[in-house]
Amino acid sequence: MINKYFLDVFKNHYVDFKGRATRKQYWLYVLFTFIAFLILAAVLSFFGKTGQIIFNLCQLAIFLPSLAILARRLHDTNKSAWWLLLNLVPFIGGLVLFVFAVLPSNEGENRFGPANN
Repeated sequence: MINKYFLDVFKNHYVDFKGRATRKQYWLYVLFTFIAFLILAAVLSFFGKTGQIIFNLCQLAIFLPSLAILARRLHDTNKSAWWLLLNLVPFIGGLVLFVFAVLPSNEGENRFGPANN
């Protein structure tokens, strides 16, 4: 399960902004990322400043894959990835994107490709 929903993002879709990602794919990626970063923060807290630098580098490493899977999630709800620019609007932008990420997928094919079941 972790291979399909987390590692696949890094292996096959690292910066792939095309296609669609189901609600399950997106939220399991978010869950696994959250858990991994909790564990990483706990372990690296023992290393002081060096641990903080490593933690920041890890955050930087998942920045593009996280944007890409959110763009594919937006595509799955038949919305353009340009909606990602809402992240620039404090609080409201993130809230709107959260609602979009929770919306159900469009059934069948849309302008971004066939549905991923």
